[in-house]
Amino acid sequence: MTTTSAPPVKPNARVRVQRFGTFLSGMIMPNIAAFIAWGFITAFFIPTGWTPNDQLVALVDPMILYLLPLLIANTGGRMIYGTRGGVVASIATMGVIVGTTIPMFIGAMVMGPLAAWLMKKVDGLWAGKIRAGFEMLVDNFSAGILGFLLAIAGFFGMAPVVTLLSEALGAGARFLTETGLLPLASLVIEPGKVLFLNNAINQGVLTPLGIEQASETGKSILFLLEANAGPGLGLLLAFTFFGVGIARASAPGAIIIQFLGGIHEIYFPYVLMKPLLIVAMIGGGMTGIATNLLLDGGLRAPASPGSIFAILLQTASDSYVSVILSVILSATVTFLIASVILRSSRKRDLEALENKGDAFTSAVDQNSANKGRESDVSRLLGTDAAAAGATTDVRIQNIVFACDAGMGSSAMGATVLRKKLKDAGVEGVTVTNKAIANLDADADLVITHQDLTPRAEQAAPGAVHVSVDNFMSSPTYDDVVQRVRAQQAQ
Repeated sequence: MTTTSAPPVKPNARVRVQRFGTFLSGMIMPNIAAFIAWGFITAFFIPTGWTPNDQLVALVDPMILYLLPLLIANTGGRMIYGTRGGVVASIATMGVIVGTTIPMFIGAMVMGPLAAWLMKKVDGLWAGKIRAGFEMLVDNFSAGILGFLLAIAGFFGMAPVVTLLSEALGAGARFLTETGLLPLASLVIEPGKVLFLNNAINQGVLTPLGIEQASETGKSILFLLEANAGPGLGLLLAFTFFGVGIARASAPGAIIIQFLGGIHEIYFPYVLMKPLLIVAMIGGGMTGIATNLLLDGGLRAPASPGSIFAILLQTASDSYVSVILSVILSATVTFLIASVILRSSRKRDLEALENKGDAFTSAVDQNSANKGRESDVSRLLGTDAAAAGATTDVRIQNIVFACDAGMGSSAMGATVLRKKLKDAGVEGVTVTNKAIANLDADADLVITHQDLTPRAEQAAPGAVHVSVDNFMSSPTYDDVVQRVRAQQAQ
């Protein structure tokens, strides 16, 4: 547990990609409910839906062409420059939407933040220089004029460029699909998930392309490339039967969280402690994609979180067999490969358990090259957490769990710590969860996964930062509870 008083370290390439993915996720995730609503409207009311309706089907096109892109643009604009940025972002994005005939999700994710950033810069030109009484006049007209100009620029400039980009990405996806090469996407997706790069992959590419494809055909296989719950299930089942120590004991509970709750981050530590298991994840992912490719399976809308319930609710009416089979087969393949890997190293794992401590907290193999260092999960803490309690000058009243989207693993961790504080009789301390991009100076203590801590330190440099390897069962939480109790006793 450490405070960060040193100058911030320049982020490496992986951190930059994570940050970019977090920003994209920040635009998409708050609006997932709208995507789900559109998916249900499509499932029920289109001519091939469950209950076709000639009147209500009129909701489908306006929602995907106007409502969803504008929601994304407004959210992105607010992330950059609050309400004012959201308004200008929506105006500018309208020009991009009208300037093309395809759903303009990529355009919204580009034009929305760009417009808000320009509005912020324009306001900065005359900040503090406006005569008293003229502020509202200047603010309203400057936003209106900039929105007017950006809408025209979006219509004539951005719309054609984004259309070409969307068509190029769509052509690439169609090529991979038609040639049967789409399963190879797992070579990028599965390692990317474990390294917390999944938001950049999913929200930046797969979701926009999937929605465009779904608007044309009623479903898309792209929604299942990253969200398939099968590989994670297979991995955790392998640990349930063939793991050792805490990894084996915690795997059944992790299955409930991952498969039913849809929080895939829960299985990342299991892969990181034995990087060779990424082969099992890739094999399972490729199997699931190949199954849906062969049987023409797909979802109507994004399944978020990646729970089996969300997947089934968004499954197209003609795809239940293929989608369910893809989950079962991908879980089976991952389980078989992971079982071979775990059983082949079981002797070494048991020796490590006896000589070095629990296998879940002590890496048996050297960590993957993508992680860049030997795994040090023996303490289930980050490298800086060894200094827990070293600083006592910060009084802890506001604890924030932070992850990429602020809705998955951070919510789980916050729930666990909140219960621990309640059981310990600690009052007057708030425990919340946020996206890393939304961290601010109000946080006294920030808890993140060890791979995300560098970004959290940059977002909230004045807070105490704690790294954990497993949001659900870290002994760090007991240290936090003890520290808060000690402070309150003073």
